[in-house]
Amino acid sequence: MKKLMAANWKMFKTAQEAKDTAAELVKLVGDLSDDREVVIFPPFTALHAAGEVFSKSEGYSFGGQNVCAALEGAFTGEISPVMLKDAGCTWVLTGHSERRALFGETSEQVGEKTTFALNNDLNVCLCIGETLEEREAGKLEAVIAEQLEKGLATIPDVPAERLAIAYEPVWAIGTGKVAGPEEILEAHAIVRAKLLDILKEKANTTRVLYGGSVKPENATQIISLDNVDGVLVGGASLKAESFSKIVTA
Repeated sequence: MKKLMAANWKMFKTAQEAKDTAAELVKLVGDLSDDREVVIFPPFTALHAAGEVFSKSEGYSFGGQNVCAALEGAFTGEISPVMLKDAGCTWVLTGHSERRALFGETSEQVGEKTTFALNNDLNVCLCIGETLEEREAGKLEAVIAEQLEKGLATIPDVPAERLAIAYEPVWAIGTGKVAGPEEILEAHAIVRAKLLDILKEKANTTRVLYGGSVKPENATQIISLDNVDGVLVGGASLKAESFSKIVTA
């Protein structure tokens, strides 16, 4: 499997800033080797600008940070798969902890979005993860099981490379705290086992990413761990110089 090096730019960057960052990233990294690929999730207003750069470079793609489970309609503030594809997207994020915590998205809603996006020819990076309270209460396995079972409950039969799972412990996102190697290995083993229950043999080639304060300084160690097939990076992806070091870790 190719390592999937993903960047979530969240609510940062104007269109010009996104274009400049994308161009600098491609210049620093160059065309990617056969063992990894890059996907960037810019804000909606910067999709076209970033896409102008990435569409001309081998191994790079981009996607939306959210999607509505409808093609069109009276859904103020939402965006459909058709609109994302029209902007050149091939990927979309679903289930990010900020969507769950700040905007009240349930695992059932995340599952609807994941299924709808896959059915409408978008690749999906489904985000899962526990809070610090849940981990300390011994609920890690239960939380992962619930989010995967509901997130993947109705997905279509698609090739494994069209789906990625990003495990992001909520307590490590943007806090500077990073799960240690043993914690990552434990969580990813739980994810893989649950995927085997749900996806059967496809689970062996479904990529499981780690996210949560990934930086150039720890990327090599994280990428080298068993069951880690890439990373989903937030803050450290906003500057091309730092993200390029993660991509090539």
